[in-house]
Amino acid sequence: MHGGLCVALPRHVRRRCESNGVSFRILGVDPGLTRCGLGLVEAGRGRSLRLVDVGVARTGADEDPAQRLLHIADELEAWIRRLEPDAVAVERVFAQQNVRTVTGTAQVAGLAMVAATRAGVPVALHTPSEVKAAVTGNGRADKAQVQEMVRRILGLEQRPQPADAADALALAITHAWRAHAVGQVHGAQGGRQTPAQQAWARAEAAARTGGRTQRVTARPAGRG
Repeated sequence: MHGGLCVALPRHVRRRCESNGVSFRILGVDPGLTRCGLGLVEAGRGRSLRLVDVGVARTGADEDPAQRLLHIADELEAWIRRLEPDAVAVERVFAQQNVRTVTGTAQVAGLAMVAATRAGVPVALHTPSEVKAAVTGNGRADKAQVQEMVRRILGLEQRPQPADAADALALAITHAWRAHAVGQVHGAQGGRQTPAQQAWARAEAAARTGGRTQRVTARPAGRG
């Protein structure tokens, strides 16, 4: 059944399609200059999600700002090159009272967008409240609630630590669970879908026709 959907995909996506059915990898980036959370999940039919990798890129507060940014940029490019995501979801940065903090956060968010675009990967931005609402049902949820729901959704034994890592995974989950996220085009990308997006959109449409698409809800631990 999957063969026809897999033929036109890029090689790395085709391998996943042929072995596991249609799948879509989303890299979540929780931008920060001291700690930048990185988390990649793989989404398949029926909104199933699987953790692929998670980590935190760190820099020291006493380091030269330019070198800190270079280190984060290198990490972002390495993750994209190694894990070959089909989309990158970045937290949308808002002004805060601490101007220094928000400046560094915005700079890293920009690096993530540049790294993804340079690699030809679509970029999406999601607000913190949007992410909280998606994974917990409450746009004002605290970090502990987000960590716990990420643990349950991905069927993990422990909560992802630190919070930056959990936030990155929550971003990836949010993008995977957005209504028609795969079938729609990111406005910033000029209206073009990747082959993986097109294939997954077709598969999701077929699943919905057969009544098999699940509602976007958090699932209990143990279900990938």
